[in-house]
Amino acid sequence: MILEQGLANAREREPDGDETGLFLLAMSTLLYERGELQDAVEKLQLVRQSGRASLDLKVAAYEALIGLDLEAGKDDASSALADEFGQLLGNTPKDSAPALEVLKLRAKAVKGLVHILRGDVKSAELSLGGCQNCNMEGGEDQNVTAALSYGEYSHCTGNFSLAKDLYEKVLHALQTKDIADNSYLASTNMVPEEILLGATCALGQLLSHSGKFSEAEELLTTALTRAENHFGSTHPKVGVVLTCIAIMYRHKAKMEASSSILIQEGLYRRALDLLKAPPLDSEVADKQAARRDLVALARGGYAEILCIQQNRKGEGERMREWAMAAWKNPRLSLAQVLEFSEPSEAAVVDTRICRVL
Repeated sequence: MILEQGLANAREREPDGDETGLFLLAMSTLLYERGELQDAVEKLQLVRQSGRASLDLKVAAYEALIGLDLEAGKDDASSALADEFGQLLGNTPKDSAPALEVLKLRAKAVKGLVHILRGDVKSAELSLGGCQNCNMEGGEDQNVTAALSYGEYSHCTGNFSLAKDLYEKVLHALQTKDIADNSYLASTNMVPEEILLGATCALGQLLSHSGKFSEAEELLTTALTRAENHFGSTHPKVGVVLTCIAIMYRHKAKMEASSSILIQEGLYRRALDLLKAPPLDSEVADKQAARRDLVALARGGYAEILCIQQNRKGEGERMREWAMAAWKNPRLSLAQVLEFSEPSEAAVVDTRICRVL
């Protein structure tokens, strides 16, 4: 109600100005966190299409729109929008935007995510060029989003040491001051709180892939607490983190020749409930696009622990069949993700966009 009144007042003063744009960005974030994605998109489109909004506002709107398209599984739409985003910044004179190079890194970072999700690792490397050494201090704290994306790319391609360094730099940049004091504009699943959650969860996954399960569990538990505190205990983002924790326990059981069937089952069941997984008897064509990666991953992992129990094998096989039909990742098969064995075959769950990279 307060934001709506503020927006109305801003529109009276300057219908298409920056004050109006700021209210629209804030409202889109609130709507997104409530699960009202279409309404959030509509607010962001108003900023994107504004003829008078500042470049910083437009960058935040484009980045968020691409992030929402990726979360919704609209990879073609996100790719087209990322190209438009890059053209906008490419056509901007250098002397008209003091932080233009920093803004370009944000455009490259989100385009890199698009490439990874489409299985084009080489193009992702080209798009993410320059993100490795970006400064994350002072007025350039908005580089955290680019650093996180480059860290995830490095993680996916087996460069664990670089990925760990980047994740830790992002966490340091965001934890050394009040997150509300970050100076850059962002919205929906690209705000600093999402970057902090994403880096925490990604580092936890990296430690799991490295066999450091105690440290991984600690970080993933921290990520879970952050998700619950920020979004609420029943939000789908909590289900995303729970899936990561369940997969960590799966890797741990395999590496240590131990058993955690009951723990894994409890995590998978709760994750699938929060992710609003469709019924197993739903047709392949009806499978949800939003968060489909995570639902397929959680069901695939759950199926594996059911299939080793003789009295539940039939249920497990049905679940496995559903998961394999729903899995659309072009880079890795579902089996490769569940049976992680090579650093170059590491899958990373990006909590920002609720996708498996």
